[in-house]
Amino acid sequence: MRRGLSPQMSSRTPLVVGNWKSNGRTGTNAALLDAVRSRLAGPMASGVEVGVCPPHVYLTQALGALAGSSVQVGAQDVSAHGDGAYTGEVAAAMLSDLGCRFAIVGHSERRTLLGESDATVASKARCALEAGLVPIICVGETLEQREAGATEAVVGAQVDAVVPVLATAGPGVVLAYEPVWAIGTGRSASAQEAQAVHAFVRARLARGGVAVAGLRILYGGSVKPANAASLFAMPDIDGGLIGGASLSADDFVAICSAAAGA
Repeated sequence: MRRGLSPQMSSRTPLVVGNWKSNGRTGTNAALLDAVRSRLAGPMASGVEVGVCPPHVYLTQALGALAGSSVQVGAQDVSAHGDGAYTGEVAAAMLSDLGCRFAIVGHSERRTLLGESDATVASKARCALEAGLVPIICVGETLEQREAGATEAVVGAQVDAVVPVLATAGPGVVLAYEPVWAIGTGRSASAQEAQAVHAFVRARLARGGVAVAGLRILYGGSVKPANAASLFAMPDIDGGLIGGASLSADDFVAICSAAAGA
C-alpha cells in the first residue's frame, strides 16, 4: 500500500509519465529507452504504471524500443480534429494506430505559447478518448495568479471545461496538476501545497458529477528523486508527469521507484 493512503485510495495504481518535451536525438533516445526498459522490469513493474512521451517524430522509435515491456508510450499532444485537411496536425486515431496509450493535452506551454483555450483542451481530450487513448489533461496556475490568491478560480475554470468530457469517460482519463511557476524552474510546490490543490481538483470534479474514486491526478513541476517520495505520499497525488528528470534514466527510474513505494 502506498504511504499515507487508505485501503480505498490505494486501489489507484500510481502512474509516472515522462514528458520529453522538445528534446532527443535517435542515438541518445536509444540509450535512454534501453536503460528505462531494463531497469523498470521485474517487481517494480507491478507497483507503478510507467509511460514516456517523446516528440511525435520519435514515437515509432520509442514504441519499437519498448515493445513487450511494461513501459508504455504516449504523445505530447493530439489534434482537436479528426482526419482531414489539417496540415501539420496529428489525429488521435493515428496515434492509436501506432500503438500509443496516452496523449498529453492542455500542457501549460501549449496554453501559454500557442494560445490553446480551455475549449480546445476539452476538444482534444474528447478526440483522444474517442480514439481509445488515455488523455492526460493538464491544469495549473501561474505565479502571478497564485500570489493573487486565484489558484482555485483559475484551476477550477480549467477543470470545469473538461467536466463534460470526464463525466462519461470513467477511469480512462488522467489529470495532471502542473503549477506553471514550478515547471522547469527548479522550484516545486511543497507536498502540502500540491496536496491542497489535488484535493480541490478532486472535490471540484465530484461536484460536477465525475466519479473520482478511481481517477488519477498526477503532480508535475520540478519533480526530482529528492522530493518524489514526499509528493507521492500525499493521499490525492497518484504519481507524476515528469519533465526534465525524465531525460535522465537514473532520475526517472528513481522517481518511478518512489511512486511504487520501493
